[in-house]
Amino acid sequence: MGTSDNKDLLLQHELAVMAGILESKEQYRKIVKAGIARWVKDFQDGNIEIKTVDDLRKLIELDIELQKDEF
Repeated sequence: MGTSDNKDLLLQHELAVMAGILESKEQYRKIVKAGIARWVKDFQDGNIEIKTVDDLRKLIELDIELQKDEF
């Protein structure tokens, strides 16, 4: 196997890893979005008091972090 073949295999591996990471981030974003929607609904229904806003802030920050590096 030549050097070019090794580089191709390494590149294919790196691309597969990146694809897996992007897929995971997409799934995590779905979970975070659902959590935000649930938080808002619970807040509107009076089940959450203002003292728990930190949970929403954490969810929003996580969503923003997951969106970084997206094109």
